[in-house]
Amino acid sequence: MLTIHAADEVRHDWDDVGVEAGAVVVEGGRIAAVGTLAELRDRFPAARLRTWPGVLGPARVHDGPLPDAPSPRERVHAVLKLGATTVLERYADSPELRAAADRNDVAVLRGTPRKPALVETGRADLAVFDETGACIATVCAGRLVHRRK
Repeated sequence: MLTIHAADEVRHDWDDVGVEAGAVVVEGGRIAAVGTLAELRDRFPAARLRTWPGVLGPARVHDGPLPDAPSPRERVHAVLKLGATTVLERYADSPELRAAADRNDVAVLRGTPRKPALVETGRADLAVFDETGACIATVCAGRLVHRRK
């Protein structure tokens, strides 16, 4: 199913100036297009629309130990609530954590990660943040995995 995630502003990367009234089209686990909401609604009229307040951009890489929680699943979910969909292998240091990451499509990377960016045909890892920097929503491999109430 095609889904358009629209926000007040969309950034291809977090150093980018951004596109006002921007959007990202997600098809399955991949990004199909990035542009203005008006342009993408014209190109993908049958797509479901999700509108978010704030700034939408690439999901973050969690560069540190996973937050403490009672279970590996909850530790991985805590990372998703921060707007990250990738963790570094050295911090996913147990079979239980790696399994929980795998079940949630959270990427586990070796070495130094490259800067996350929204790229057409790239993996659909998105995050939306409000004006305070708090995560409003996280999309991991095309699935909405966190939404602040």
